[in-house]
Amino acid sequence: MQSSIIRIALIGPESTGKTTLANQLADHYKTVWVREFARDYVAKLNRKYTYEDVLQCITMQAAEEKEALTSAHRFLFADTELILHKIWLWDVFKTYPPELDEEINKIAYDLYLLLYPDLPFVEDPVRENPHRRMYFFELYKQELEKRNLPFKLIKGDHRFQKAVEHIDSRFK
Repeated sequence: MQSSIIRIALIGPESTGKTTLANQLADHYKTVWVREFARDYVAKLNRKYTYEDVLQCITMQAAEEKEALTSAHRFLFADTELILHKIWLWDVFKTYPPELDEEINKIAYDLYLLLYPDLPFVEDPVRENPHRRMYFFELYKQELEKRNLPFKLIKGDHRFQKAVEHIDSRFK
């Protein structure tokens, strides 16, 4: 991986604006972003996803991020990351690969933008937890704090402007 690229992950419950914000930030900083692989993968399944499907999503997400690094300019924005996958696996299957904790530590991002669930929930076929967004928000926040990872909370209106302010103040 190119260490000169500043990697920023967006993390948060469903329907908190991660994809929109990742796209806006990439446009603003004239760079690339990595879509959430699992979203498209699960949408195309004609069955309920399995534990192995989630592991495949983790592998493909990492591969797409590695590929995106080759065309990134100063920043790379990731629409999801391993903490979200770990919590997803635990919530649905009550287990996750033990090496996932090691991988989270190994590929920690330069900054995490933690999105608060204060936007209206937008239904779509792959979203599963409209009434558990605060629960997941707290789990993501606890995981970031436990690992002492650098994060900024993004909430309320003007998420894009707030994210840019955090990024610019940290990486000038």
